[in-house]
Amino acid sequence: MSSLKGKVALVTGGSRGIGRAIALELARRGCDVAFNYFRNHEAAREAEAQISAAGVRCLRVRAHLGEPETIAEMFKKVTSELGPLSILVNNAASGVMRPAAELETKHWDWTLDINARAPWLCAIEASKVMPEGGRIVNISSPGSFKVLPDYFAVGVSKAALEALTRYLAVELGPKMIAVNGVSASFVQTDALDAFPDSNAIKQIASRPTPAGRAVTPEDVARVVAWLCADDTWMIRGQTILVDGGETISFR
Repeated sequence: MSSLKGKVALVTGGSRGIGRAIALELARRGCDVAFNYFRNHEAAREAEAQISAAGVRCLRVRAHLGEPETIAEMFKKVTSELGPLSILVNNAASGVMRPAAELETKHWDWTLDINARAPWLCAIEASKVMPEGGRIVNISSPGSFKVLPDYFAVGVSKAALEALTRYLAVELGPKMIAVNGVSASFVQTDALDAFPDSNAIKQIASRPTPAGRAVTPEDVARVVAWLCADDTWMIRGQTILVDGGETISFR
């Protein structure tokens, strides 16, 4: 396990699911961790307690990432209380699950604002305060290249996020900031409840992959932490798929 002691990380959407697993993994490796959340205060308090139990500093910040001015305020708060930011994990995601023909423009705007615009703005804010060696990791999904039921707006937003990852990897390279992505297959979290046919999706998420078991949030978190370690400095603009071989298997 690579140590990240002395570094400061911000994980968006870090109060539940994959985001919480990432925040905890970074904390276990010695990172001081800030995370944002929006609605669920109880889950945020629980996450804060778990992260603090790892013996690191923890800061929870309530912030609506659909509002650009709130993003700037969030970064000011994190850096003023924890210090210069070494790691940013753009994990927060939202979206309206409807076919293209049933989607309204407000649904499109909401989904793209949270899933693509916010990571862009967060990355730019982070780049202003990151020392050399900074890392940005964007959390995507296989819906960026596979067509999933009712996933139209979210899938498009994730494709945009992966393109954003590549562009920022080049643009922020001269600032000595490495930008990559991690794509998480179906994982058993509350996020699956957003699918219209959530029971079917949960069955897919719970079945064994070709690797012999289902993917867990911790599997994703370990890959994120690995990308933040010194050994991966020469990996840039890549989106690593964590799916146990599910997407290459015909089933």
